[in-house]
Amino acid sequence: MSQATLSTTLRVALADDHAVVRAGYRRLLELEPDMAVVAEFSDADAAYGALTAAGGDAVDLLVLDLSMPGRSGLELLRRLTQRRPGLPVLVFTMHDGAAMLDQCLRAGAAGFVTKSSAPEVLVDAVRRAARGETALSPDVAALGAAQSADGPPHRSLSSREFDILQQLCTGRSVDDIAQALRLSTKTVANYQTQIRQKLGVGSAVELLRYAREHGLLGPSA
Repeated sequence: MSQATLSTTLRVALADDHAVVRAGYRRLLELEPDMAVVAEFSDADAAYGALTAAGGDAVDLLVLDLSMPGRSGLELLRRLTQRRPGLPVLVFTMHDGAAMLDQCLRAGAAGFVTKSSAPEVLVDAVRRAARGETALSPDVAALGAAQSADGPPHRSLSSREFDILQQLCTGRSVDDIAQALRLSTKTVANYQTQIRQKLGVGSAVELLRYAREHGLLGPSA
């Protein structure tokens, strides 16, 4: 794993679709003498392209929002874990549910911090994730990923299925999701069928009800 020691400058990249929010992260992190923000991305495709290209190893850690246009942050996390397993990814998000935390940790996140956290929590989490520790903000630390193996049905969903579930529950069509994820419509439709079978639901309405009852939706849903 990429581990920049505290005696060197920790090179951080930010991925969030809100420019004002990124500016806030940058100001906060660059107040620290051992940190520098070296790249910013407004969408998952731009982040993936830059971080997997030649020179992408000039970044020591990525701070990642989950809600972005096109491919989601969860999808980006999954792809980066496969392509650049040595890059720590710290999720920084409005989501605070156990299901999303579990999905991110299973997908390879180095940590998970909610945006309601105090500024010093993010700074500390960046350092801890860079050292190879699992960094969780206090409001989600008690949740852990502690759902048992025989827990609720949604725990059996893969990260791709979970991502598609969330997009379906925001009202996006199968065609829209396929375009965003660069998959065929048939593939996404097959995922939709698999998701419903795993969750034991038979319709879009039942799927949405299940997601709401189990806290699988974002804060604005």
